[in-house]
Amino acid sequence: MDLNAKIYVAGHRGMVGSAICRKLKEAGYNNLITRTSSELDLRSQEAVNTFFETEKPDYVFLAAAKVGGIHANNTYRAEFIYDNLMMEANVIHASYMHGVKKLLFLGSSCIYPKMAPQPLKEEYLLTGALEQTNDPYAVAKIAGIKMCESYRDQYGCDFISVMPTNLYGYNDNYDLENSHVLPALIRKFHEAKENGSPEVTVWGTGSPRREFLFADDLADACLFLMDTYSERELINIGTGEDITIKELALLIKEVVGFEGELVFDTSKPDGTPRKLMDVSKLHKQGFRHKTELGEGIKLAYEDFKVKYAAPVTTA
Repeated sequence: MDLNAKIYVAGHRGMVGSAICRKLKEAGYNNLITRTSSELDLRSQEAVNTFFETEKPDYVFLAAAKVGGIHANNTYRAEFIYDNLMMEANVIHASYMHGVKKLLFLGSSCIYPKMAPQPLKEEYLLTGALEQTNDPYAVAKIAGIKMCESYRDQYGCDFISVMPTNLYGYNDNYDLENSHVLPALIRKFHEAKENGSPEVTVWGTGSPRREFLFADDLADACLFLMDTYSERELINIGTGEDITIKELALLIKEVVGFEGELVFDTSKPDGTPRKLMDVSKLHKQGFRHKTELGEGIKLAYEDFKVKYAAPVTTA
């Protein structure tokens, strides 16, 4: 990408979009276009078309999505499939209509079958049943991948799809009802420490294995792939390393400094038994993550304390 190129980052206020914007600015890209959801409703085809006609971006990072953890995915099933389908369909189609040079679409590791062999290879897409608790979200993301493939097939568009593993980092969502496991545990352990609670409850058995990638490493990978990758097939972005939820909880407990006990609520769902990405394709392209999990959790916790846990001051 030319340093003066006009780059639209959809979803710039989210964890992923904000990381992409930071990395673009660090790399010298200053002609960034952003819109909040109140300024531009990506679910509106008319609004999206007007925006693209007016702004005429050269490149698009499609990081806008309705996201959440197991509870949110399973509770707001209709919203998750509708909002995500509409946003990606409108942005991808407008990118084709208005001559965008290249688009990068961000999917999710939940697109892979629940019982797919581990680690998850890109070719496992659509080879089995999805995890039931988040299949509306997964189906929407699969549709986005297929849109990018189809627009490449029919119109020759340089649209690529990347599949990040579980993410965490700056500007994460710490709402206990709707967040993912890692930020939820950071908040739980912090509040338990502050309140002097004797224990913290973790959903499920603690046995599922998960892979976690620092969002700034994902952003680095996205910029790298925007410059180097132009294939039809999707590409995984992850670390290639996983950890049990129990091990994750113990790691966060140590970082936060909580000295109480862990309790596992086995009445709550575990979700997919294991989700580990095969990142050999990414490594062959020449990219590897930089931030190890312990270091990343420390960075995320410092961000949480500044933005979400700062004491309320009165005048």
